[in-house]
Amino acid sequence: MNQAGVNEKYKVSPFYVFFLVHSMQTGVGVLSFQRVLAKTTGTDGWISILLAGLIVHIMIWVIYKIFSIVPGDIISANNHAFGKWIGNFFSLLFILYFLILGMTVMISYINVIHVWMFEEVASWAFALVFLILIYYINTGGFRTITGITFLSSIVTYWLLFVLFYAMKYSEFTNLLPVFHHTLLDLWKGTRSTSLTMLGFETIVMFYPFIKDAKTSQKYAHGGALTTTLITLFVYLVSLVFYSQKQLQLTIWPTLSLTSIVELPFIQRFEYIDVSWWAIVIIPNMTISLWAASRGFKRLFNVQQKYPLWGMSIIILLTNIFVFDVDSLYILRKIVNPYGALFVALYLPLLLVVIYIKKMRERL
Repeated sequence: MNQAGVNEKYKVSPFYVFFLVHSMQTGVGVLSFQRVLAKTTGTDGWISILLAGLIVHIMIWVIYKIFSIVPGDIISANNHAFGKWIGNFFSLLFILYFLILGMTVMISYINVIHVWMFEEVASWAFALVFLILIYYINTGGFRTITGITFLSSIVTYWLLFVLFYAMKYSEFTNLLPVFHHTLLDLWKGTRSTSLTMLGFETIVMFYPFIKDAKTSQKYAHGGALTTTLITLFVYLVSLVFYSQKQLQLTIWPTLSLTSIVELPFIQRFEYIDVSWWAIVIIPNMTISLWAASRGFKRLFNVQQKYPLWGMSIIILLTNIFVFDVDSLYILRKIVNPYGALFVALYLPLLLVVIYIKKMRERL
């Protein structure tokens, strides 16, 4: 067993890292990122998406480089680099980040359900259903989580083909002009896509659960590349379907786009889209809360179900007492840009510290 204490029978094949990374990145951000990106970069938004994808690949390389030196998870790496107390402090920040990430995804999706389908149903009722399902999946262990993630990815790819329906209503001159924004604008656009690209960093917690983990790096990069290409495709379709002004004013461009689909046996296709999107969202919430509760278990040596209960209660109480658009805005601000900035700055710093300690040990 490695430093994180994971038995071989609980590990998954390296191939599944593709789906774990890709599924964690694909979530509620895909439904609405176009609006903010169009405001900052317009028709040059595709450049920002590619830059964001490049940063993700660099961060994945950094993560695997860290664990090639310090086997285990982020808890092991933090303690090795900074000692027990400072290391545990940074580990707590990661636990809090994963909790907020899972909460943000859940509340964002519940907000979508409220607006598009069931306005009168209390948010805590949806939260309770999701939390029971997440807890049930988590009790099955990481292999069960991986299986659910794999299945959710496979059965939701058909949603991409819905976007092709919009092509016959598209105006491809909307893609012009190009290269007419400053580097600062492009960087702001890259920052605005963070919520869509985040999720890959859960590798720092599930790395010990991968068989022959070093060989899984290519699959992690493959998952991130797939997410980048899908995000790019969604944005380009949105550009040619909407005018710039329409895109900047539409809150959920992806859902609004699918509402034009007409079938003889169904009147409101977006109801299917919103409902099916729950299958996409469930792995986001499950893996995030698993990572947070796993980190708590590693730090305080308690059974994982207890921190999972506590986090579920926190999320449920949040939905009961403070659920509104303002609280959702605050949560999204914490994740993007502050959470993204924390991940992007801390992981390279951690690698540098670990590398310096390694060089000193050789002297």
